[in-house]
Amino acid sequence: MKRILIIFSLLAAIVALPVLMRRDMATADPKHAQDRLIIITPHNESIRNEFGNAFARWWREKTGRSVYVDWRTPGGSAEIRKVIDAGFTAAKSRGVEGMGVDIFFGGGDYEFESQAKVKRLAPLAVFHRHPEWFGEHAIMQSFSGEKYYNDDRTWVAACLSQFGIVYNEDGIARNQLQPPQRWEDLGDEKNAGYLALSDPSKSGTVARSFELLIQQQMQQYRAAHPDDPQASHQGWKNGWQLILRLCANARYFTDSASKIPQDVGQGDAVAGMCVDFYGRSFSDEWSRPDGSSRLKWIPPQGGSSLSGDPIAVFQGAPNAEVAQAFVEFVLSDAGQVLWNARQGSPNGPALKSLRRMPVRRDVYTPENIATFVDGKDGIPYDHVGGFVYQPELTSKAFRTIRNLIRVCCIDSHEEMKDAWKLIRQAGMPQEALDVFLDVSAIDYATAGQGDARLDSRDAVEAAQRARELGHLFRSQYLRAGEIARRHLEKQAAR
Repeated sequence: MKRILIIFSLLAAIVALPVLMRRDMATADPKHAQDRLIIITPHNESIRNEFGNAFARWWREKTGRSVYVDWRTPGGSAEIRKVIDAGFTAAKSRGVEGMGVDIFFGGGDYEFESQAKVKRLAPLAVFHRHPEWFGEHAIMQSFSGEKYYNDDRTWVAACLSQFGIVYNEDGIARNQLQPPQRWEDLGDEKNAGYLALSDPSKSGTVARSFELLIQQQMQQYRAAHPDDPQASHQGWKNGWQLILRLCANARYFTDSASKIPQDVGQGDAVAGMCVDFYGRSFSDEWSRPDGSSRLKWIPPQGGSSLSGDPIAVFQGAPNAEVAQAFVEFVLSDAGQVLWNARQGSPNGPALKSLRRMPVRRDVYTPENIATFVDGKDGIPYDHVGGFVYQPELTSKAFRTIRNLIRVCCIDSHEEMKDAWKLIRQAGMPQEALDVFLDVSAIDYATAGQGDARLDSRDAVEAAQRARELGHLFRSQYLRAGEIARRHLEKQAAR
């Protein structure tokens, strides 16, 4: 009898645990909530839970009403764009305004600016409700060349992101490699088979990291050759050749950007590219008893700007008043502190530190910093490294860059890796490298302002262009591998 009581007690505890752990929030009961908010986002579960809970409490204190936050997570920014396009197209065909979603939250400014250009975003009330939150002391319109809100004030950065390198200290030592410090280090042939990369066609943040890599190469060459009228063209070429080397070193490409630091931490890869908060969050998970971690995240030397991660309200939002209030909450002191406060601290997350950086410069006060996980060393405005993003160099090619990596590197990755292996075995013969790294088909004049055919909304035309380029690069890799094989045969015959 005693055993049965113990079993039933344990079962009761298991059933009750979710209720006991659930914070006081209206979002838990969609049937009886007085208000509703629908948000489409690529943000992870931790961010969704913490901001959903915190907003529900803030809304109840402000209005006395309960709210249910309905999160829609179709995937990364590329998938979200497809959902938004389809939703607004369907709404137009029915003669109604809006796609039935209130808020677009997170994913990089490129997608937000694209939606703003086609008038799908509503003006944000927070600009006139809280003008004190904007300006040089708080949210600047731009910093390090990045925009934090647009001229029409239909989107605004909610927090900040920086793109960088994550690596495993133990893996570096075990394989006798040098810790990477720059984007160029990831292209060293010694890293072949050790890199983990993510598909930029699935994620806007990943695509931005590749864009920054290219732009750093362009800026460096332009600075070194100020009188060369073709400096941008050569810098673009250098950037793409570095990307080919990185991709050849990659073990795989994943659709999930968060998988990179996870695999690097586990030792399935030695290094990779990822956004700061993924790197820092997984560094926490792989911490040692002394507080250090074998997983390190760093911004590449002089190769990463400070990007804004925006929020916007859709035109025709079914719950426009609540949506505008959510934006207000996210930019409020409480919402901003939530991004980086320690778990359990005042205004901090309940379950897990989010490891994101607030966008409002004025919240980095000594009092708030004392509760931040990253402390004063994590103030992003103090650690940009001198890189200033210049949109005129590469922004028009953003979609082209993400599509080209898929076509030229991911679709033919096996041929690429096979050729790279032969080239390395042959001692990196220049003849083979010249063929392998030939990027003349995607030069700055052709692709630097955007490849209209590859980026076309006409699926047939885009597929034809992708097939052309895919065949070209696959053939190059095969030829380069054959040249390297002949070098190996000559070496063996001596």
